[in-house]
Amino acid sequence: MRYIFIITLLLATIACSKKSPLQNALSSDKKIIKKVMSDPEGFEVQVLFTQIDRDKNNLPSFTNYEYLVNDSIYFYPASTVKFPIAILALEKLKELKDRGTPIDKETFFITQNDTLYSTIAKEITKIFAVSDNGAYNRLFEFLGQDYINKKLKSKKITGSISHRLSAFHSHNPQTQSLIFKSEPQDSTVLYRQEGIKNKILPKLNLKKVLKGDGYIYRDTLLQKPKDFSEKNYLPITSLHEMMKRLHFPENFEFSERFNLQDKDHQFIIKTMNILPYEAGYDQEKYYDSYGKFFMFGDQKEKIPSHFKIYNKVGYAYGYLTDCAYIKDIQNDIEFILTATIHVNQNRIYNDNNYEYDEIGIPFLAELGRQLYEQEKHRKK
Repeated sequence: MRYIFIITLLLATIACSKKSPLQNALSSDKKIIKKVMSDPEGFEVQVLFTQIDRDKNNLPSFTNYEYLVNDSIYFYPASTVKFPIAILALEKLKELKDRGTPIDKETFFITQNDTLYSTIAKEITKIFAVSDNGAYNRLFEFLGQDYINKKLKSKKITGSISHRLSAFHSHNPQTQSLIFKSEPQDSTVLYRQEGIKNKILPKLNLKKVLKGDGYIYRDTLLQKPKDFSEKNYLPITSLHEMMKRLHFPENFEFSERFNLQDKDHQFIIKTMNILPYEAGYDQEKYYDSYGKFFMFGDQKEKIPSHFKIYNKVGYAYGYLTDCAYIKDIQNDIEFILTATIHVNQNRIYNDNNYEYDEIGIPFLAELGRQLYEQEKHRKK
């Protein structure tokens, strides 16, 4: 019997060793992982994980793993849509510069409904530091839906960006006009962009765009599923591929890369890693992991300085999503991780009753830690 037990144990060990790192992470005995993985489809879990290896010339290669990834099943991307909008704003600036327009990311601008001037650089910083909705909306006015979706399609990135965030005119196809000046008090306008009439996008033809059992509308509970067919759409494959294109452009065809000036490329990469206090926000309210769910999201302590997390999170309607390129420069570890989870146990929307802190963020944090620990001990 003793020999049978040893053989069984060896077979179990061999079987376990054949699991992918993502399978190992998702089969962890950690309580929060087990809770979510007891009903992964109910929590609408999707995960993409990319191991990164480098050759003797420091050139990267990727090994990809995925779990329940399906672009045809809808989830609400929330603020992750700010990621492509920030990049495309810099790309449009380069196009204007190439045509002789004398503006850049530090040029002051104002939209027709604003009272204060800002800069593209300031708005992008707000987006990555604290996920500011107003900043996203200003860049949305600068780009317009037609430009955004045409650019994504040209780079073979699946998605449909149709609306602003937390705005009364969120779905208005007409963008606001903008003016750019060297200084707010200057009378000379460097560039004027009139409002753009954009196409009204068709409803999303995806699975599970009708969600839940009801939703609050003007303080009234409507007992019917909430329709997401006119909402923004950006699957995790698109987020993941954008992260690769931004950090490893040499691995893609030129037409699939983001066309940025070198200084703007360096700027956005640096800004994606920014912590709120580094952008001037109150450190007590906006702690280090305020916008960084993987590994540290369930903690409010300072993130160790040897971790560099270039990411964008999103959370709304019970959906939590993070897309991150994570580096530990002390231990020579790097990987890309994108995941989404839905936490809305009562199946009612707009009631602000979502299990973000109890389930969603702890799951994403532990998922990040599980994969990090495996990478830390992986032979390369």
